[in-house]
Amino acid sequence: MTSAGPTLAADRTRLRLRVRGAVQGVGFRPYVHGLATRHRLGGFVANDAEGVVIEIEGENVVPFVEALPQQAPPLARIDDIAVEAIAIEASADFRIDESVGGRVTTRIVPDAATCPACLAELFDPDSRFHRYPFVNCTHCGPRYTIAERLPYDRATTAMKRFPMCEACRADYEDLRGRRFHAEAISCPDCGPRLSHSVNDIASTLADGKIVAIKGLGGYQMLCDARKERAVQRLRARKQRDGKPFAVMLASAEAAGQIAVIDAAECALLEQVARPIVVLTSRHTVAPSVAPGLARIGAMLPVAPLHHLIFDALRAHGDEANWALVCTSANPSGEPLLTDNHEALAELADIADLIVTHDRDIVIRADDSVVAMMAGAPRFIRRARGYVPEPIRLPRALPPLLAVGAHLKSTVTVIRGDEAFVSQHLGDLDTVASIRFFEETIEHLTSILDVAPVAIAHDLHPDMASTRFAQAQGLPTFAVQHHHAHAASVIAEHAVREPALAVVLDGYGYGSDGGAWGGELLLCEGIRFQRLGHLAPLKMPGGDRAAREPWRMAAAVLHDLGHDAEIAARFMDQPQARHLPMLLDRTDAAVTTSAGRLFDAAAGLLGVNAVQSYEGEAAMRLEALVRAPMVLERGWSMADRVLSLRPLLAHLVANDLDQAEAAGLFHGTLAAACVDWIADAARATGVDTVVLSGGCFLNTHLAELIVSGCRAAGIAALLPRRLPPNDGGLSLGQAWIAGLRLIDNDNTAGGIV
Repeated sequence: MTSAGPTLAADRTRLRLRVRGAVQGVGFRPYVHGLATRHRLGGFVANDAEGVVIEIEGENVVPFVEALPQQAPPLARIDDIAVEAIAIEASADFRIDESVGGRVTTRIVPDAATCPACLAELFDPDSRFHRYPFVNCTHCGPRYTIAERLPYDRATTAMKRFPMCEACRADYEDLRGRRFHAEAISCPDCGPRLSHSVNDIASTLADGKIVAIKGLGGYQMLCDARKERAVQRLRARKQRDGKPFAVMLASAEAAGQIAVIDAAECALLEQVARPIVVLTSRHTVAPSVAPGLARIGAMLPVAPLHHLIFDALRAHGDEANWALVCTSANPSGEPLLTDNHEALAELADIADLIVTHDRDIVIRADDSVVAMMAGAPRFIRRARGYVPEPIRLPRALPPLLAVGAHLKSTVTVIRGDEAFVSQHLGDLDTVASIRFFEETIEHLTSILDVAPVAIAHDLHPDMASTRFAQAQGLPTFAVQHHHAHAASVIAEHAVREPALAVVLDGYGYGSDGGAWGGELLLCEGIRFQRLGHLAPLKMPGGDRAAREPWRMAAAVLHDLGHDAEIAARFMDQPQARHLPMLLDRTDAAVTTSAGRLFDAAAGLLGVNAVQSYEGEAAMRLEALVRAPMVLERGWSMADRVLSLRPLLAHLVANDLDQAEAAGLFHGTLAAACVDWIADAARATGVDTVVLSGGCFLNTHLAELIVSGCRAAGIAALLPRRLPPNDGGLSLGQAWIAGLRLIDNDNTAGGIV
């Protein structure tokens, strides 16, 4: 505890301030101390379970209160400041008190990239942090990924096993420095250590080999993104056939060598969160980095170790020319690795060098992925750098847990009017991924001190997340998949009036038990009405058709009466000649999925017959578009069942260039959706539409529908704080379940 001493005055006031938000672990207490000292005030500041409590006493309390939110530290996020007058205690000193426990209502900030001051020390030969790969301060470094619980103190983080040396202790207690109560502070004398030198890492990369390093939120794989053989070797060993890799560059200027970057995208790259930013590719790295795609994911160094690696690579060539593949270090389909022993065992056959360190990762978090779309940043994956920042809700809800669906899983914990959406958890396909899902629920509810009174889950009865919810012994609320998609956007934008919703995705279990995926809904409070849907398409082979776009193309050919073309077009597929018979069956699976419509188009155009990862066909189709075009009379609509049959027939009947056909498909589908929405708006009198589902990650589709709706006088809302895919689903589940709980309604809330 440290104090500063103003002189006592005759006319004094004492106030208690309660500051709520992300105000722990960001240098807020020394900031308050300095502000109080400048205003010659007595009192104290302390962390507690609600945030920060301040008591000030003196003549200048009003200027202090006015200045407090204006000059806060860069990582601080102030939600609320409550002020009350209290009895004078004649305090002459201002001090920083020890943290106080209790029921937690505060939060911790996300991990932050290395700040400029720490970066300068990293390369300053006179600094005691010179070339130390764990340098940090109150303005940067790990937070959420090392925090066990709140209040955020060293004893409740992964740093508790590292006693501070005298020099670090002095910095930790220095009110004037950036490291006052920097809980992760350490140095080469007392802190974590790497298992290998940075020069070893650089030499291995320069030799075209693969290196695994322990990052902030988990292990990462690195290799030279300029060398095709190195990238192909990583793909083969990681069993990752075609899914694009991200590329790390030393600076935004270096990133400009591999991608076209505008000012907004540059600002995204340089955000303290350091996300992967999806950019227009210049195709200057190895073709296998992002095969068949027009865009590439780029990121800048996040941790000091990344900066040191690029610096060491200068000995092997110009630093500005280096581009490193940077991808999660995990066997295909498994969660991101964090444990040293597991990494050494699991990555032995993948990486040529595995670099560990002895600071534990408490909770794993993958890199976030964003893109500029429809004039604003949009999430593709939300994780490190943004979690656990809450989404403020239009109203407070009971404490709830929502467990998402199956793919791109997240969970949401509700605390009052705050929704805490977890980091991206991946697909719940394996025992390890389900364990990660359960660990995240335990950690998030623990760190927020929330005991859920109910659990929301998907309507699908046989998902791992549904089974988890039903096994917890709490009341459960099943929320239809596409209703949850819509509700997520409604909650985020605080839409209070009825809203239309267009949800375009790959699959969701419908209220009628069918395979939905191209839905037009009317949402009012806890209820929704299915106003329309895309025209059903048969799915020969059921779920297999989602992995093999040629099957959806065959379904279109069958519907158009071109059965004879199926075997000829898809002669490489042994089952092609049998498909007409399968499609003739009356019990053939059908879907209204927009995702399968994209697959059908990709299959018809010869873009992609079999997918190596989810969404590959649609992404490759999008990459071909040069200019979206609209086919006149390219769609039809009856009882709000939207059919693209005329467009598909045109694609089949005409030998179009792939790029022209892809542009025609995108432009016509978007125009058809705008027509669909406008028709529903006229019929219902509702002039707001929320747009969600994984298909809205398609830039052309999203921007064309948004601009088309605006031209028609309809407000079109896309997600801002969450991805439109299933990564945002748990928020919508929580919102609907919370409203139902308040209304004492446990029905499914939908009308087919």
